[in-house]
Amino acid sequence: MIDKTFNVLFLCTGNSARSILAEALITTLSQGILKGYSAGSHPRGQVHPIAEKIALKLKYPKENLRSKSWDEFSHPNAPHMDFIITVCDNAKGETCPIWPGHPATLHWGLPDPALLTGPYEEQEKAFEYVQDQLQEKIENLINIVRYMR
Repeated sequence: MIDKTFNVLFLCTGNSARSILAEALITTLSQGILKGYSAGSHPRGQVHPIAEKIALKLKYPKENLRSKSWDEFSHPNAPHMDFIITVCDNAKGETCPIWPGHPATLHWGLPDPALLTGPYEEQEKAFEYVQDQLQEKIENLINIVRYMR
């Protein structure tokens, strides 16, 4: 049996929506089994307001919500990652840094709700769709890790 918290890094290009949601979801849903992190290859520098609203509703700490570069996680003092998950097709195709320890990698391609413009209600629906898709995948990962423990 394995009794540890697994670190999961979610990557996308802008690190403002999908990867932020995934970080908040996995950390809050896994009850300490998994800890989420997120980053982007070209971070936008701010979290999308709807992603922030959803994360806060999940009771994810506001101080953890920030858009950051994946470079933060490639240096020797960064947390060791057990899983690297790309959540956009752009990040999947980019040349990623070398991650110490050879973490397991997955790709969960999802549409970017941050690209939508138009009525706020339509934007919220797009974010809710992505949240639902991420939650389903994350719950499956949590179950797999629970089985390993």
